[in-house]
Amino acid sequence: MEKHFNGSADCYTLDLYIKHHYLPIMYGVIFLVGVVGNLLAFTVYLVKLRPWKSSSIIMVNLVVADLLYTLSLPFLVQFYATMNWTLGEFMCRFLRFCFYFNLYGSILFLTCHSIFRYIAVVHPLKAAQIQRKRWGITVCLAVWAISLVEIGPMLSMITTKKKGNTTVCLDFASNDPNVIWWYGWILTVLGYLVPLVVVCFCYNRIGNTLGISLSAKRPSRLRTQKLTVMILVVFIVCFLPYHILRVMRVHSLRSNTTSCLYRRGVNAAYTLSRPLAGLNIVFNLALYTLSGDKFQQAFYSLVTVTMEPFEEVQLATSLNLLIRLIWNQPSPSATHVVDSYLP
Repeated sequence: MEKHFNGSADCYTLDLYIKHHYLPIMYGVIFLVGVVGNLLAFTVYLVKLRPWKSSSIIMVNLVVADLLYTLSLPFLVQFYATMNWTLGEFMCRFLRFCFYFNLYGSILFLTCHSIFRYIAVVHPLKAAQIQRKRWGITVCLAVWAISLVEIGPMLSMITTKKKGNTTVCLDFASNDPNVIWWYGWILTVLGYLVPLVVVCFCYNRIGNTLGISLSAKRPSRLRTQKLTVMILVVFIVCFLPYHILRVMRVHSLRSNTTSCLYRRGVNAAYTLSRPLAGLNIVFNLALYTLSGDKFQQAFYSLVTVTMEPFEEVQLATSLNLLIRLIWNQPSPSATHVVDSYLP
């Protein structure tokens, strides 16, 4: 088995170069944007958007999941910058666990958000029922429990490895391939592909319903279209390459016929996809804005509380212009029918 984890002298180590130079930069950027953005989002929900509806509870839990992940990133930045793990095996397992716990927790929270929105739009008579807090609390408890069950076995699979005078904290897909092969497939199917099918079904039905009942230019339909695109971007751009390349990475280690160059090439591509999966945190920040006008209004209120009137007008104008340029959507004062159940 040792031959799977060691390269030969004549095998170009592009994957190691990417780990040493690309990962620290990407994880550092995600950390800065994620911490600032999610702390602001959490403050808005905590201070300005009480009491919470079920959809707000789901979003707050998504913020918490993202914060837990971002707070683990400085340790990985230090590891990949020095290529030496000094924090012991427990911290290695814990930090890798944080990544996957956030990944599959985020997938489930986004799926639940899509289901709630589907019910509100396609079955509006049930919308009042799903607004109740107990539904949001029950769903979030279920998501945390399912995520723990999905990712729990990983704690026993992730290890550290000695390489000369240094210690490496192995990524999940770089551990013993014969141990993680089938478990990785279960995670891919149940943790990603099934939620992807559910999300596609929900937004297909939402699109059909809005296409029948609303004018194409109604703000509520435009917002829902953008929200649909945003969630599908997260699922396809962030999560799909990672899951495909993870399977290829484990297969390349498991096969006795693959060359060193092929294994390192696959590992290089897989390494590139890992921060891409973490970028869902950045897209989630835009998702909070698209989910409802009240979040935008609460954000304005929070950041302008200590400003002079002239500064407040300037900031509000700038933020309004930015939102219109990016999303091509009206200002937060607009009324959106299908967003009435959202925070």
